[in-house]
Amino acid sequence: MTHDDRGPGSLRPALARCISVPPERFAEEFWGREALLSRADELERGFDDLFSADAVDELVARRGVRTPFIRMARDGDVLATGAYTGSGGFGAEVADQVDSEKVLERFAGGATIVLQGLHRLWPPIIDFTRQLDDDLGHPVQVNAYVTPPQSQGFDAHYDTHDVFVLQVAGEKHWRIHRPVHADPLASQPWSAHRAAVARAALEDPAIDAVLRPGDALYLPRGWIHSATAGDATSVHLTVGMSAYTHADVVQALVARVGDSPRLRAALPLGVDFADADAFAPIVQETVAALVELLEHADASATGTSLARRFAGAVRAEPLAPLATIDALARLDASSTVRWRGSLRARIEQDGDRVRIVSATKSLSLPVEAEPAIRRLAEGAEIAVGDLPGLDAESAVVVARRLVREGIAVASA
Repeated sequence: MTHDDRGPGSLRPALARCISVPPERFAEEFWGREALLSRADELERGFDDLFSADAVDELVARRGVRTPFIRMARDGDVLATGAYTGSGGFGAEVADQVDSEKVLERFAGGATIVLQGLHRLWPPIIDFTRQLDDDLGHPVQVNAYVTPPQSQGFDAHYDTHDVFVLQVAGEKHWRIHRPVHADPLASQPWSAHRAAVARAALEDPAIDAVLRPGDALYLPRGWIHSATAGDATSVHLTVGMSAYTHADVVQALVARVGDSPRLRAALPLGVDFADADAFAPIVQETVAALVELLEHADASATGTSLARRFAGAVRAEPLAPLATIDALARLDASSTVRWRGSLRARIEQDGDRVRIVSATKSLSLPVEAEPAIRRLAEGAEIAVGDLPGLDAESAVVVARRLVREGIAVASA
């Protein structure tokens, strides 16, 4: 089963703050199809709670950020890491830490700062990204682009993932063109269509707009874009969404070729791969066997395979080790617990045991705990003593185990 910590009736709150149309309409009309420009006055709130210019300075000046969590670019070229990193000095002799003096010099010279992987670095974005993972059902990452006035970090290009552009500070002029290669996969970067992209960028844009603080822009993968900062420093977040595709379903299906005796069979002795006429019947027989396999494909097994992949690509709610140990020491029947936010796990009965299987572990408990586990998985907080199917003493034992294993969280 999949679980997240949104309340009943929630309408994808993280997604909703990025778009000016209802989530249902976005899903039907825009997701993977059309770009969407949303102005600040059409959205519920801005994005300064997620990030800010002060946050940029803190990360660059005080956090010891290392590559690849930072890079810099100018006029379409990524700078060598030595141009903005160096040793952390005594006690932190790591050579690729951000060097604020070098960053200042490059930034003043027109280079863009790119802070990568903020969904692993910056607490508000960590929480936002986890919520957006839940809302979309596709993995999410977040980078920040900090561009000096009147500068452009990258030439016209397309991404192989969908993006939200969330303008945090300053202004940026965006020129958006329709794809020259629709729905590109990760193996089909824009550089493989460089000439076509360059030609398209000279045509009239589909969107030509200046983004100001609080504005948001959605671009499906493949849409060509370039941007130039206005008269002040521009800070925007790029939320990258790696959409699963029908090609991923095919890969999951084909991964089961070992289930087919016909496909496991050896090719003829002395097969000549270079002789097309002789090899053609082998290809035809292989295709027929593959079609037979796919016609009897198990949707449940294929879905489980992709669910495991997704669970491995996203992260559940972070755990606080010290606070968790303190909570365990105090935990009793009056304590409240809840399922760990965004933890994706299957709950399976196996004889006299019930198993919780996540991307990182499998936990087995007596089957008597199954009602309590399923109650927790519904999402709301519950007093330990109220866990169904268990007496107070057993409920404390089960709750302790679930909290200790990172399945549940004890409320503060």
